[in-house]
Amino acid sequence: MSDGELAAYSLVELAVDRLKRDILSGRTDPGERLVEEQLTRRLGISRAPLREAMRLLAEQGLVQHIPRRGARVATLSDDDVRELYEIRDVLERHAVTSTPAAADLTRLRAALDTIRRATDADDRLELANAHRRFHVEVVALSGNRQLTGLYETVLVRIQLYMAVNMRREAETARAAEGVHRHERLFAAVEHGDAAAVLAALSEHGARTYLS
Repeated sequence: MSDGELAAYSLVELAVDRLKRDILSGRTDPGERLVEEQLTRRLGISRAPLREAMRLLAEQGLVQHIPRRGARVATLSDDDVRELYEIRDVLERHAVTSTPAAADLTRLRAALDTIRRATDADDRLELANAHRRFHVEVVALSGNRQLTGLYETVLVRIQLYMAVNMRREAETARAAEGVHRHERLFAAVEHGDAAAVLAALSEHGARTYLS
C-alpha cells in the first residue's frame, strides 16, 4: 500500500470512528439525514473517504442509503429489534455450548476490567462499547471466528437501538448494577458451567430496552 493509499485509508478510518461514535452515543437520531457537504466540512475530509466510510457503516447496519435521497442514520422497527435479540440468543447458545472447558479467559477478564473503568469514569458510550466487547469475548471463547464476527454485527445494531435509550438509562439505572451483572456472568464462564452461563445471559437485563 502506497503512502497516498495509506493516508486515504486513515481518513476513512477516522470518518468511520467519528460517525460511529455519533450514532452509537445517540448524538444523531435514527432516520436523521447525513448530508455530505456538512460532514466533509465537520470532519475535514473530501467526499471520497467520506463515501467509503458511509459504505462501511452501511455494511454494519448503522447507515441506510435511500435512492435519490442520500444517506441517513439507520432505523429499526420493533420487529427488527425482536428479531435481532432472537438471533443474538441463538448465536450465544451455540457459542456457549461449543466452548471448550479449558478456554483462555485473559481477553474476557480484560473486557470486564474495561467495564469497571468506564463505569468509574461515567462514560456512557465507552461503557456501552465495553459491554459489547465483553459479550463478543464470551462468544469468541467458542473459537468460531465466523460466528463471532456475525455476533458482533448483531450487537452493533442492537447498540444502535439502545443508543436511543442512553439518556434515559443514564438517568434511571445504577451503573454499578451493570458491573455486578458482568461479574456474575464472568464467574459462570470461569466455572465452565454452560447452563449457568446461559442462565446469566438470559437474566442479563438487555430486554429492558424492549417495549
